[in-house]
Amino acid sequence: MLRRTGCLFACAALSGSLGCTERPRAEAVPTATVSTGRPAEAPAPSSLDAARALALAAPAGASAVDREIEALSRRIAKAPDGADLWSALGHAWLRKARASGDPSLYGRAHACAEVGLALAAGDRASLNLLGLALIHERRFTEARDAAERVLSRDEGDALALGTLSDAALALGAFQVAAYAAQRMVDQRPGLPSYARAAHLRWLQGDAATAKRIIRLAIDAGDPGEPEALAWTLTQAAMMFWHEGDHEGADLGFERALAAQAGYPPAIAGRARVALVRGAWGRAVELLERAHQQRPDAETAWLLGDARMAAGDHAGAARAYAGAVDAGQRSDRRTLALYYATKGLERDEALRLADAERAVRADIYTEDIHAWALYRAGKLAEARAASDRALALGTRDARLLYHAGAIRIALGDLARGERLVRDALDLNPRFDMTGAAEAEQLLARRKAPRGPAR
Repeated sequence: MLRRTGCLFACAALSGSLGCTERPRAEAVPTATVSTGRPAEAPAPSSLDAARALALAAPAGASAVDREIEALSRRIAKAPDGADLWSALGHAWLRKARASGDPSLYGRAHACAEVGLALAAGDRASLNLLGLALIHERRFTEARDAAERVLSRDEGDALALGTLSDAALALGAFQVAAYAAQRMVDQRPGLPSYARAAHLRWLQGDAATAKRIIRLAIDAGDPGEPEALAWTLTQAAMMFWHEGDHEGADLGFERALAAQAGYPPAIAGRARVALVRGAWGRAVELLERAHQQRPDAETAWLLGDARMAAGDHAGAARAYAGAVDAGQRSDRRTLALYYATKGLERDEALRLADAERAVRADIYTEDIHAWALYRAGKLAEARAASDRALALGTRDARLLYHAGAIRIALGDLARGERLVRDALDLNPRFDMTGAAEAEQLLARRKAPRGPAR
């Protein structure tokens, strides 16, 4: 049982809980300023064969979802014109992509949606699959458009409401995201809708309500879908992490691993706790396991920090190089944050943050943009971006520290120092580099050398 979890395990009444029961104006959802790929339509005839080939590629593995993909592929070989079979295959690819952490597999789900739409123009299941694939491909404007096409015919479609909420949040339209999530809760209360509602409440700085709602999500979890339950338990654990309750967080990560053995984000979560406790060897062991299963940029970055703390500088360098490689391949936002946090490649960090800001405008993208601007010496712009990052009242130590450091650099010493102290009071080990910088910044606030860079 998690500590300090009375609120998390209590019931919550969700009616109007997100404060957005009337649909915001359509124009409240911004459009990205650059094109991010193909339109959310059926493929041209010349590309349909390629989409079929990609969708029917053999899965590499022997898990239950691999067997499901193979079985569906055999059924499609006998009945290739059934849009419903292509949709089912696409959802299986989505589950495999989430379980493996391989972002290239989302393209196979996308291909299934394209074939389904070619077989049945406007097919709702195919459009919903397309929206989900586009979210994972970080093509948020197109995902929003796919969801809106479904909702134009059935405004209560829960899958489309979930996609709209996710896309709107990424595009910086919080009220639209909240409206869609509330409608999703009203239409289909369950793990997906409650988890979204909890996250939105947490972003608003209301951790107590977020914990109550995410408990509903956990209770609604289906043991037959362990990955979804493990993901939700990991998100709940991170709420405790952000409050500095590392013991409670560790127990939450442990529960996630009980739901799905070997779940990489939960393993990485336990490694975060080991780092806080100074158990460097344990942190390295856990992160090596997580990274082997899911070699993403964030896990590689944490592994580098753990190895560095353990005195393995060569191993740390290899892990950091892996973080850069993974970021360049599929996660430029994390790469921008890595560079800005470490004070590396300042021009490249800002270029990456600018590019990411062009396609999404959620508070975490704003924060990364602010920190890259700060490192580049563009303090006035950094302050404006930081203000946007704090607009919802999110209680995240990293956001608070960045905001405080930027204000101190601009001469707003009293407010800046309060924000940095708030960050350290909230979660004194929020990041190995950032927390150390925050402590050093407070220690020398009156020195003439200026902010840590």
